Amino acid sequence: MMRRTAKLVWRPVLAGAVGVCAFLGTAAPASAATPGPAKGQEAAPAASGYLNLHQCSYYASSLDDHFSTFVTPSADNRYATGTKRSNTADTTASCGGGNGNHVPIPVLHGVKALNLAGGRYLNLQQCDFYRSASTDRFTTLVTPSGDGRYSTGTKVSNTPDTSPTCGTGNGNHVPNPGLSGVKALDLNAGRYVNLHQCVYYSERLKSHLTSVVTAPDNRYATGTNVSNTADTKPTCGPGNGDYVLIPILSGVKSIALS
Repeated sequence: MMRRTAKLVWRPVLAGAVGVCAFLGTAAPASAATPGPAKGQEAAPAASGYLNLHQCSYYASSLDDHFSTFVTPSADNRYATGTKRSNTADTTASCGGGNGNHVPIPVLHGVKALNLAGGRYLNLQQCDFYRSASTDRFTTLVTPSGDGRYSTGTKVSNTPDTSPTCGTGNGNHVPNPGLSGVKALDLNAGRYVNLHQCVYYSERLKSHLTSVVTAPDNRYATGTNVSNTADTKPTCGPGNGDYVLIPILSGVKSIALS
């Protein structure tokens, strides 16, 4: 396929932030002590309802370039998503219309209604798929509604996951372990899930890259966390010098857990 050269030049502004969490505990008198969970059982999560995680995928045929969003970007809601907490489980992804060049690809859209009361840990599994022939890649956090070959294992569980479970791809786009990863978020650790979305672009390769979970290549690190503070700006790694951060497509979604 002949690929046209994009004239758009991104001028990213990089920002970093460091979060510090402190946990304080006070022992109660023995007569007032509340029994804890039985041995071998996890404490019940304080969260309730559903985290409806919406995955929206876009494609520019002129560039042979895919990319995904999971939260609405900070400055370009043409790539909006419906990610939210609700008492109702969503079944259809809500996605923006794109910019006319990058257009929605419904077969790669998806939504995962995660029951926040179903376990202690929100295991966010990020799977990156890469096609070397066109240096094209895209990310999934939930299994697409129309193509299970790009599945993920994102779930709520009493067990913290340590590695992602990713589909095999379609033979052209194949799993890329260096940019795949898992984040086990302790739902008892705070009032908010802060989903940080970091989007990068390579002008040379005409290719986007999206990260929500820090993977083995931590140049694309994110600040996704559970905290008592609602984050308002995404924390993102600097990229590798070729792929650079695109602030207008990056963003953060702070979701109250109850």
